[in-house]
Amino acid sequence: MAWVPAESAVEELMPRLLPVDPCDLTEGFDPSVPPRTPQEYLKRVQIEAAQCPDVVVAQIDPKKLKRKQSVNVSLSGCQPAPEGYSPTLQWQQQQVAQFSIIRQSVNRHRSHWKAQQLDSNVTMIGFPPFLSIVSRMNQITVTSVLEYLSNWFGERDLTPELGRWLYALLACLEKPLLPEAHSLIRQLARRCSEVRLLVDNKDDERVPALNLLICLVSRYFDQRDLADEPS
Repeated sequence: MAWVPAESAVEELMPRLLPVDPCDLTEGFDPSVPPRTPQEYLKRVQIEAAQCPDVVVAQIDPKKLKRKQSVNVSLSGCQPAPEGYSPTLQWQQQQVAQFSIIRQSVNRHRSHWKAQQLDSNVTMIGFPPFLSIVSRMNQITVTSVLEYLSNWFGERDLTPELGRWLYALLACLEKPLLPEAHSLIRQLARRCSEVRLLVDNKDDERVPALNLLICLVSRYFDQRDLADEPS
């Protein structure tokens, strides 16, 4: 292969866009004087470029690199359950098994309900999550509704109606999860752990519901870093 001068190689990769007359790079150049015409500006660019070395080597202090080589990445998990609030491992395993059965039922009836006519008067969020409703949703719709409810839950407490909808949407999520769904269910589990911290009494009816959602996200959907430590 023929040898190509460095200047030609650069011009081949970065062709000139404007015609510039060659200038005498040895003549006086005062950087403090601003260019008065476009030609003087282009001439100044030529002179400054000629003064730049072909290869620049960064001066790196190895001592500074050694001190700052670690990178902190925030992988926020769930808030630990208050003492006495965390469910037993047996309870968590039972919930996962029951949830798996419900998911199988949803999948079995999905084709049947998709063929049925849905009443146009049904308001999705204000209506119980009947199988006839959730079975019609594709994964994009499930994810969209889950995102809406998760954001709503982010500013409010858990109600029985909201809990039922969240449970039903989780039952409709297909594995492997879409990236958006993966992020949403982790957000949901974290929010449940935050709300649980605000519950004064461990016998409050919200505690098992919050524990259930955390359990399903962490143990059924394999987000084990979010799982509660068994009591």
